[in-house]
Order: sequence, then structure tokens, then C-alpha cells
Amino acid sequence: MPPALAYLRKIMAPKDKSTNYKVIAENRRARYDYAIEDDLECGIMLMGSEVKSLRGGMANIAESYAAVEEGELWLTNAYIPRYDPARQWGHEERRKRKLLVGRRELARLWSATQREGMTIVPLVMYFNDKGLVKLKIAIARGKKLHDKRATEAARDWNRQKQRLLRDNS
Repeated sequence: MPPALAYLRKIMAPKDKSTNYKVIAENRRARYDYAIEDDLECGIMLMGSEVKSLRGGMANIAESYAAVEEGELWLTNAYIPRYDPARQWGHEERRKRKLLVGRRELARLWSATQREGMTIVPLVMYFNDKGLVKLKIAIARGKKLHDKRATEAARDWNRQKQRLLRDNS
């Protein structure tokens, strides 16, 4: 096979559709406290020292939330620790960070929070396959205490059912 054809085959090969990303921070409590309606991947505007700090993997998004303010989507109360080599020009740890979404998605998020009484919760912050920081957010409705108990009971029953099937087969 001529080298030109081998090169064309290589670049024309179908791309792998699997998601290949490295998780930085995860909000595990969100699925317990909220009923997730829909999720969305968005970009996040960061300073250089924040990206360097995120590569260390010490971020926390468990107490954060997103809100539409003045026609823009903002992430509030996300913790990204200081990057020591950038002390002089570093960043604030819990500053508001702008999230990057399309105009239609922003309108949909705004209407969900204003009209339907939902909230926007961050689920996962990660580096995608290109090395960019992305944030998966969700439109969610808060669960009542009895909903949380029902979810927990269903999860326990599924776990017990799997054990019984595993042990009896």
C-alpha cells in the first residue's frame, strides 16, 4: 500500500465515540438531594492559575450552584484552591466563574429556574479529551425527605436483589 493511502486511511478512520475524560471534582450528593431532569455540558472561564490548580485535582463543587444573572450563566461558590507558584497573581478560591453555554440553552435554563421552580446544580467537573475544563450541570428539582427515603429504599432493595441473584446462581 502506498504511504499516501495509508495516511488517508489513518485520518479518515472513524473516530472513537467513547467519552475519554479525567474527573476533577464530582458532586455525589446532588443525585441524592435533587431529582435530575436534564443535564448539559458547558465550558467554564478560568484563569491560568486555576487550571494549574485543577490539574492537581483538589477542587470541590459540592456546595456550589449555577444561576442566570443579567443574561449570563455563573457558577457560584465552587472551591478551586490557590496555586502556590502563582501567589502574587493568583485567584480567589471561591470567586464567581462564568459558564459558557449557547443562547438557546441559556434561555431554557432561565425559564426552568424562573417559571418551573427548578435549580441548576453542577454534577461533574472534568478535563475532556482535548484537555479543556468542562462542567456538567443539571436542571434539577429539590427532593422532599420522603422522596429521599424512597430513593434510598429502592437502592437498598436493588443491592439486596443483586446479592440474592449472585448467591443463588
